[in-house]
Amino acid sequence: MDIALTLGVLGLAIVFFIFEWLPVDITAIATAVVLMLLGLITPEEGIAGFSNSATITVLAMFILSGGIERTGAIQIVSDFLLRRGGKNPTRQIFVLGAIVGPITAFLNNTAVVAVFIPIVEEWSRKRNISVSKLLIPLSYATVLGGMITVIGTSTNVVASSLSKKLGYGEFSLFQFTPVGLITFAIGLVYLAFAAPKLLPDRKKPAATPAIANYGLKDYFSEVVVAPRSNLIGQTLRSSQIEQRFDIDVVELFHNSRRYTKPVADKVLAGGDIMIVRGNRSDVLKIRDERGIEILPEIEFQQEFPTSELSSENRAISEALIISNSSLIGSTLKELQFHQRYNLTVLAIRRNEEIIRDRLGKVRLQFGDVLLLQGARDSFIGLQNSADLLVVEPREVETLRRDKAAIAIAIGLGVVITAAFEWIPILVSSLAGVVLMVATGVLKPREIYRSVRWDIIFLLAGLIPLGTAMDNSGATKWLAGGLASLGGQFSGFWLLVCFYIATTVLTEILSNNAAVVLMLPVAANVAETLSLNPFAFMFVVTFAASNSYLTPIGYQTNTMVYGPGGYKFLDFTKVGAPLNLILTFLTPLLIAWLYGVNQLPVD
Repeated sequence: MDIALTLGVLGLAIVFFIFEWLPVDITAIATAVVLMLLGLITPEEGIAGFSNSATITVLAMFILSGGIERTGAIQIVSDFLLRRGGKNPTRQIFVLGAIVGPITAFLNNTAVVAVFIPIVEEWSRKRNISVSKLLIPLSYATVLGGMITVIGTSTNVVASSLSKKLGYGEFSLFQFTPVGLITFAIGLVYLAFAAPKLLPDRKKPAATPAIANYGLKDYFSEVVVAPRSNLIGQTLRSSQIEQRFDIDVVELFHNSRRYTKPVADKVLAGGDIMIVRGNRSDVLKIRDERGIEILPEIEFQQEFPTSELSSENRAISEALIISNSSLIGSTLKELQFHQRYNLTVLAIRRNEEIIRDRLGKVRLQFGDVLLLQGARDSFIGLQNSADLLVVEPREVETLRRDKAAIAIAIGLGVVITAAFEWIPILVSSLAGVVLMVATGVLKPREIYRSVRWDIIFLLAGLIPLGTAMDNSGATKWLAGGLASLGGQFSGFWLLVCFYIATTVLTEILSNNAAVVLMLPVAANVAETLSLNPFAFMFVVTFAASNSYLTPIGYQTNTMVYGPGGYKFLDFTKVGAPLNLILTFLTPLLIAWLYGVNQLPVD
């Protein structure tokens, strides 16, 4: 009965993960609560995920990555990228991968991608190439690089913790580095030669203004307040035209003076000219009801409209909603977005869709890209936001460049102490966090902004599920069934089977969920068949992180989806062959380097 109940809860959780009825972290916590209510785990076991060494280590690594990113230490390599990248796409991807791969071996890859999206945008602008040729390779290179060390991804840390729980001890920092380095090198060669041919120019070269990629030509109108308009003597606020007709007045020319937002309290007069963003049908309704005249169509020149939506003091740029943003789930209207940031949202890119209408009613999601217009100073301020990533290089004044050497030294200290096993990685990473604050690399409040709380709560909720699987006997039951089937296969083909099964689970659930569910089963199967459990645990760990088939299977893929202007299948075109290569290459390397047909020597 306990096995049936546990598997029933697992099945229900998988359904919620697939259909995303709740955020994945909430689903994970709800799963732990249900397991406690059914008596499958004790309350202490239900909350043990929050104190688990893997959870705390991942939390600390997020903060360390945030500290290094905050000093601009990673941006230093952008000059090298510009100098050595050249104009050949294959060379560009080689250079990009050779830089980000080693970095993501030690830093969280979502932080690295967040830093490099603006750098790649700037690079493509200077080289006049489409950024869509480079952003998928950027994401995939960081995923490959994350498998070089145990601290490269949160999944690796969780796998190491599970190995200890199963009685095999934690993975050492460089335990599977040989496999990680070889798969990274082969994967990068594949990306360098295949990606330029498989990826189309989805987004116009970066030298083209951002506004041109959103098809906004028909969404801007220049209108004049007619002499007999009923708007005369009213303010925009009192007239309610922005609310009633879902438009934005971006600029107002009044008495030969130019006003930009906020203009809601300006009293309108005959002859005033307004630059309006909105559907043409809404503008026509205003003309009929309120007495305005529509001037000849605004001419979009090479750079920006003649209305000076972008000028010396004003700019247009994109901003990405990051995974732990507090904006997710709210509308622009609810957030009072313009009042908060002093910026106007001109359009929203969501996956393959560009949203231009009813922007105030759109509920924001992770991965949405907002096309923003406003004062340049507002964009500089936005670069410090924990909710949005401005897709352009950060201003130097927003970074603590003078602390870069200290941040790198702290990071190296954590890595070295972990590599030589002088102290546990949990202790060294927490010590690094304390030093980051003590030396001024991070301010105390910035610690909380650096953490991917959705990942932390996901781990805290999933770890009790693994405990319930073990307590109920579900893990051994599944392992026994798989072992009876797997006895007909060689050790290598069993590794391939576990790689494929874990890859599928990763695409359905998440990388961390896949490793929590599959690693104990794989180790039990190996024990039952007298095979090397380390080989099976390593295969599951690699398969859980190597997600290349869809833009939603891995956080970094989702991050580049909007900025690259990609379609869903662009990821599959490049990722499916890479997945196929790694499906056979990774088990082969693990069997060769670690052995599969013998138990590890104590």
